[in-house]
Amino acid sequence: MNIQTGTWDKVFAKSDKADVKKVHFKNRYGITLAGDLYMPKNMSGEKLPAIAVSGPFGAVKEQASGLYAQTLAERGFIALAFDPSYTGESGGEPRDVASPDINTEDFSAAVDFLSTQPEVDADKIGIIGICGFGGFGLNAAAIDTRIKATVTSTMYDMTRVTANGYFDALDAKGRQDLRKQLNAQRTEDFKNGVYAKAPGLPEKLTGDEPQFVKDYWGYYKTPRGFHKRSINSNGNWNVTSSLSLLNMPILAYSSEIENAVLIIHGENAHSRYFSEDAFKKLKGDNKELLIVPDANHVDLYDQTDKIPFDKIESFFRTYLK
Repeated sequence: MNIQTGTWDKVFAKSDKADVKKVHFKNRYGITLAGDLYMPKNMSGEKLPAIAVSGPFGAVKEQASGLYAQTLAERGFIALAFDPSYTGESGGEPRDVASPDINTEDFSAAVDFLSTQPEVDADKIGIIGICGFGGFGLNAAAIDTRIKATVTSTMYDMTRVTANGYFDALDAKGRQDLRKQLNAQRTEDFKNGVYAKAPGLPEKLTGDEPQFVKDYWGYYKTPRGFHKRSINSNGNWNVTSSLSLLNMPILAYSSEIENAVLIIHGENAHSRYFSEDAFKKLKGDNKELLIVPDANHVDLYDQTDKIPFDKIESFFRTYLK
């Protein structure tokens, strides 16, 4: 609920099987993060397993991550949907900055918070990362052994796509050109005292856009998913956010994740190769790749007939015990 107005401020319907309250917690860099903590109604008093959820990249907790969290609360988990640093209702200046380090840390900060809640079994904490936060979530699982089970949904590796372009089409010269552009922008930003914004989704479609841009637009720019605090709905990232994404690849140690991982992607998603390649690096018999038939990238944001919630629940039941 929006505490100021008492109105429901999410893009999905409110459940009568879960309660939600606003919470705040700090990450290791002192940034205050804002979250919505979803809990099953009529809890018995026993400590429950908990899940932290974030993403997609450029979204807020009132969008897809909140839907995932509320659905898990309906199914008996405590679930925290949170806004990453510099976005939504979370703190951090300047606004609309992405960082492979800080956004990985945000997941661990959510685990810090959950592990100290009296209703939570601190030995049974998992995470879900959606879209770009699938990559950051998998990166968090590589460093944070408290994360006992990780789900990625419709995952992007934001460092790979920034450095290599889509389908790894950008070569070393292209990267060098990009570095020059970004560093020139740094100088301009410093002179001007403001951070230039990267191009966002168009206000209107011409029909000539790639299909995946049309898919994003159909979520973020329509009543289906629009939210005023979402960067993708109403603005965009700072241009120079790309510098750290370009220079600091995530997933370097994903092959050393010992705890369970479930990677979910849509069969028809333009981004499917990120999940398939990430899965190839994982080791152990507690790792699984699930390709959802006839689903595109954005379907797994909010299409509850396609998001495999039964599978997600059974995965967490198996590995958070």
